[in-house]
Amino acid sequence: MFGRTRVAIMGTGRIAEIMAKTLKNAKGVTCYAVGSRTEEKAKAFASKYGIKRYYGSYESLVADPKVDLVYVATPHSEHFENVKLALLNGKHVLCEKAFMLNEQQAKTIFDLAEEKDLLVVEAMWVRFMPMRNKLMEVLAGGVIGEPTMLTANLGYNIAHKERIAKPELGGGVLLDLGVYVLNFASMVFGNDVTDIVSMCSFNNLGMDLHDSITLRYRDGKMAVLNASGLSVSDRSGVIYGTKGYIVVDNINNFEGITVYDSDHKKTAYYKRPKQKTGYEYEVEACVRALNEKWIECPEMPHSESLKILNMMDFIRKTNGIVFPIEKNENCLEQMQENETGDVLEAEVVQADVVSTEENNNDTEEIQNETVSVSEENEGVSENAQDENAGAVEE
Repeated sequence: MFGRTRVAIMGTGRIAEIMAKTLKNAKGVTCYAVGSRTEEKAKAFASKYGIKRYYGSYESLVADPKVDLVYVATPHSEHFENVKLALLNGKHVLCEKAFMLNEQQAKTIFDLAEEKDLLVVEAMWVRFMPMRNKLMEVLAGGVIGEPTMLTANLGYNIAHKERIAKPELGGGVLLDLGVYVLNFASMVFGNDVTDIVSMCSFNNLGMDLHDSITLRYRDGKMAVLNASGLSVSDRSGVIYGTKGYIVVDNINNFEGITVYDSDHKKTAYYKRPKQKTGYEYEVEACVRALNEKWIECPEMPHSESLKILNMMDFIRKTNGIVFPIEKNENCLEQMQENETGDVLEAEVVQADVVSTEENNNDTEEIQNETVSVSEENEGVSENAQDENAGAVEE
């Protein structure tokens, strides 16, 4: 596919607004259309961002023959049906993280994409950024020796947000923030995980508000990960090696990479290059993939999305976190099968998991304070993902 790629935005929430800003004057693409569940919202969004066409239903949006790529910016709970709708109408898709509620949904979508020969990509934006490549370059250079352990933290006071609080929206911090710490570990250590130990605390609807996760890898490496919807964290990732360590500032939008030697002296610092919003990199990757006629992007291949969802399924199952749609679709049986290594090319994800109390007996009070957001880079939040990740559209 050559020429300008016509992108349609599905959803009109905050994250959709950031994408609209990203696409404005972007090279090789045009923000061609927007769709909402109401024509009024779609029209207002289109007017605000100078978008040519607007639609009051998702069905009308994907029926437009001029749309090339649909960017899905709806709640987690809607991703499966929204992405499937786009694929069945012959559209390529870039879908926000967490890609799906569970691994089985993702497998169904990827199978459909392969059948239709269409591109489908999870918008895990940090994997597409230049700073991800810089981190891999620094690690490959051996400046900290052999990496053996890492930690990653990500927390914002967002427990009161509907997308976190409500089971019917695919709530909880695991899919919203935990997906970042898991992806950080995956980028650094890979996915040959042999043990997962996790603990969570919950709101009164059974959605996780604090997650503590420890991964052990087949080669003995370990990752200690924390995600929270109640606490403001340092957002840092630290990679420990035999000769030093690396500190990554802001793991969901790498701002800087600092290298320390065995004497704790700083030996190097790499600053994030200027960016428009940070979303431009995933869009550029999709355009490249379309030009090459690929159905996945090498930066975030389908196998990576499946492996992350496999781990999140396991963590949710061992902590009793179930979404309403899973009760209706018998997804729990599939999640049980995944533990045996029947999927993901027989990779085993099993653990001696610490049991938690029943969700109803371990309730966290949902906070009501609003989250302050600092603006920079053309009015886009520096902490883009704290307020908008998985944002509810309507």
